[in-house]
Amino acid sequence: MTDAEIKKGLAGVTVDHTAISKVNPETNSLLYRGYPVRELAATQPFEAVAYLLWHGELPQAHELSELETFERTHRDLDANVRAVIDLLPLDAHPMDVLRTAVSVLGASATDVTDNSPAADLAKAMLLFAKIPAMVAYDQRRRRGQELVPPRPDLDYSRNFLWMAFGEEPADVVAAAFTVSMILYAEHSFNASTFTARVITSTTADLFSAVVGAIGALKGALHGGANEAVMHIFDEIGDAANVVPWLDDALASKKKIMGFGHRVYKNGDSRVPTMKAALDQLIAHKEAQDLKDLSDALEREFVSRKGIYPNLDYPSGPAYHLIGFDTLTFTPLFVASRVTGWTAHIMEQTASNALIRPLSAYNGVDERHIAQ
Repeated sequence: MTDAEIKKGLAGVTVDHTAISKVNPETNSLLYRGYPVRELAATQPFEAVAYLLWHGELPQAHELSELETFERTHRDLDANVRAVIDLLPLDAHPMDVLRTAVSVLGASATDVTDNSPAADLAKAMLLFAKIPAMVAYDQRRRRGQELVPPRPDLDYSRNFLWMAFGEEPADVVAAAFTVSMILYAEHSFNASTFTARVITSTTADLFSAVVGAIGALKGALHGGANEAVMHIFDEIGDAANVVPWLDDALASKKKIMGFGHRVYKNGDSRVPTMKAALDQLIAHKEAQDLKDLSDALEREFVSRKGIYPNLDYPSGPAYHLIGFDTLTFTPLFVASRVTGWTAHIMEQTASNALIRPLSAYNGVDERHIAQ
């Protein structure tokens, strides 16, 4: 045994600097490069937020135009990536499909081992452009539907929804989707981002780091939480069932996903923005029953436990109303968070040190094989 102080989950441990994002405790605001994310969600397209995360400043008009042009001309699902997706079973989790598709894309890249700033930025932009086609096609094939090619006349969010559903979204739907993408884009040294930085610290390539981050995001304690929220709603069924369901859940010590956050102690600052977008979707889709259920569970849980919803709580129902399958929710998170991941990968590379923590051994003492 050892007397070393153990910080389980690295709780409270500061491992490095970052200039990409922070939570301002004075205003309880999540800042991307200094900008409150709620302001970005209210004023900027997702493409501009991606640029901000990568470059540190919001783009000028010509810079945004250049990024938009690149993204729109690299949207197609590569033939080799589609072929590999088609080989995977229809009951494979969409995160496993997406992880595999990104790995194939990386294995096909001619500059995969070039970790220079210019090469990594190009890879980040490529993933930003390509992942929507992977996510949309995987959902369509599960539904027995054909691939919908991208449309270069549509912006990022509208094209994503076009490829997923084969029809142009209503303005309120596209706006809610854009808000969710912006809110999910970055959140400092969360589990998947730290995974990406650890892999990057070995001087592995950007694609490898993103594949590892996708694996970390799959878990229900991280990215899979928005998926779990809809499973809970399906289980409860109706607002009238909330109290008895919660009684049983708390008695059996069941973890209620969508509530609580390690960083936010007074409520997730992103929730009001996403909830406003959800409320507009609910009105547009005439889904009052869903609102009643969501509000009832939030009210009951907060009154009993004093723990507030996180971003996954309103985003899950929003993705459901937009039309996505529940299993596709976390891949949507990937499509957003790949911007933050790749910003951190480039930041790690620029000032790298191998991330290799110590451990405290608590096994048996030294022993020997009897002769």
